[in-house]
Amino acid sequence: MALKSKSQYVCNQCGYVTPKWFGQCPGCREWDTMVEEIVQPKNEKNIYKSTGTTLSATNISNVKTDAELRYKTGMKELDRVMGGGIVKGSLILLSGDPGIGKSTILLQICEHLGKSLEILYVSGEESAHQIKLRADRLSVSSEKLSVMCETDVQAISEYIRSTKPDIVIIDSIQTMNFTELSSTPGSVAQVRESTNILMRTAKSLEIPIIIVGHVNKDGNIAGPKVLEHIVDCVLYFEGDRNLSYRILRAVKNRYGSTNEIGVFDMLDTGLSEIENPSQMLISGRPQNTSGTCIACAMEGSRPILAEVQGLVAPTGFGNPRRMSTGFDYSRMAMLLAVLEKRSGYFFGNMDAYINIVGGLKLDEPATDLPVAISLVSSLKDIVVPDDILAFGEIGLTGEIRGVNHCDQRLIEAARLGFKRCIIPAQNYRRVSDNVKKNIEVIAVRTVRDAIGVIL
Repeated sequence: MALKSKSQYVCNQCGYVTPKWFGQCPGCREWDTMVEEIVQPKNEKNIYKSTGTTLSATNISNVKTDAELRYKTGMKELDRVMGGGIVKGSLILLSGDPGIGKSTILLQICEHLGKSLEILYVSGEESAHQIKLRADRLSVSSEKLSVMCETDVQAISEYIRSTKPDIVIIDSIQTMNFTELSSTPGSVAQVRESTNILMRTAKSLEIPIIIVGHVNKDGNIAGPKVLEHIVDCVLYFEGDRNLSYRILRAVKNRYGSTNEIGVFDMLDTGLSEIENPSQMLISGRPQNTSGTCIACAMEGSRPILAEVQGLVAPTGFGNPRRMSTGFDYSRMAMLLAVLEKRSGYFFGNMDAYINIVGGLKLDEPATDLPVAISLVSSLKDIVVPDDILAFGEIGLTGEIRGVNHCDQRLIEAARLGFKRCIIPAQNYRRVSDNVKKNIEVIAVRTVRDAIGVIL
């Protein structure tokens, strides 16, 4: 007698499985994330039956690796984020908002990779004609680039095993379909099983596979959270679609650092690398205007200068408004409290706004000091000199705490023409004499001292 299929509910955020539906996931406590999926029953007589295969283990000293482990993409910014290039046999997930440039950058790197490697581009969203039109616009004409429009992940895996291309691109994983499952493409079960099949294919054949993942309305990668655990590298494109700048981050990377970022400019001909993002982010800065200060943040091993804009104005409501773009809202509220308590600046009846120019998101504590300076500058309507920048972490007692990579920040500031820099007193003793020759270093211990420099 055939066994009946049954359903179970899986959280699309954490992968928690339960036989009944819950409004709130018992695992991650998120609301309205339980999705139903059909489970095909297995024959109980064969559950404990041996497969007949013999397992073996290899001593790690006997495992040999090739001399060339990575493929260069031709984009230095992309190679930087991935830790030096595409690792053989790796499974890479590229995600981001719709229209941010995921398919564009993948098709662009095919032009460079296609000079020496066989590439298979699998699309479940576009036809071959549509891909050709986009390739012509991006000037991609590699003879080693093959295009396949298919959604059956088993058939794709068999084709990869038979042809053995050097690199495979899947666009996108939400369109892939595992025929043995009755659920629709894009569901939790389909995304999970399709990724598992591609992972086994990549590891067994030592072929790197890049898959495109969509995001949900919250900005998280659509599908189960286990999807991010399966892959080796998770890349995330961020930036406003209405702006031309794009920032690529590595949320997870088994073969490199997750602190590096890549900066691109979206043009009509595709994504263009920005090798000097500091110059780009501070260009067009208004002159003789209060409420702006230059910050220097570390993104991995790269110091990046960004313009912090603050606006303080009398409130027209009972409760003052607090808004921040590119900076943590809670940390902004803490800085306002410190400025009131420790420095004597009153913001209780003032609306306060913070904006990081260029779509950059600053989450490093070293950006506390320029944010505080920009707020006080707007409150007192005092212009911060154009040749000065600042960095330092602010504590609850109003002290300025030391930060890492002080010399690198100062060298970058001097290279871009800044003459003075406000830094924590703890870092001043460790600044080399060669750096001090190129830029004037002003050491401060408290927020009051730092604001006194510009007043």
